[in-house]
Amino acid sequence: MKINTAAKRFQIVQVKLVREKSLLYKERKIRSPHDAYILMKEFIGDADREHFVVLCLDTKNQPTCIQTVHIGSLNASIVHPREVLKSALLSNSASIIVGHNHPSNVCDPSAEDIQVTERLKEACNILGIDLLDHLIICTDTFKSLKEASVI
Repeated sequence: MKINTAAKRFQIVQVKLVREKSLLYKERKIRSPHDAYILMKEFIGDADREHFVVLCLDTKNQPTCIQTVHIGSLNASIVHPREVLKSALLSNSASIIVGHNHPSNVCDPSAEDIQVTERLKEACNILGIDLLDHLIICTDTFKSLKEASVI
């Protein structure tokens, strides 16, 4: 007995990055966590909720793109590695720096911040993209999880 099944139609797609606007970065190259902080702080501004961003870099540590991956609540942001790494893959990034603001203005990393960083590091290792740092951004200061020996 032959079972008659209908054919399945599927989509032929093309995946692209779409430029929304641009920022001028006079320094051209990220040389330190402080450089990345200045750039991310300008991008995030004075947001009242957590913004998790990924800064994509080329082989010379020059920024190629920056994206807000997730906007959370007042004190939380749920971030998945696939969302963070999507723009890194599409822009052929050699490395990334991630960061998020703490609207509470307390730069201490939470347990969730450390967990997200560990998951991102594992995913980056698999894909061959270097996770250079994770910055926690506050109004007048920041914390580098790399400098704090968390990653």
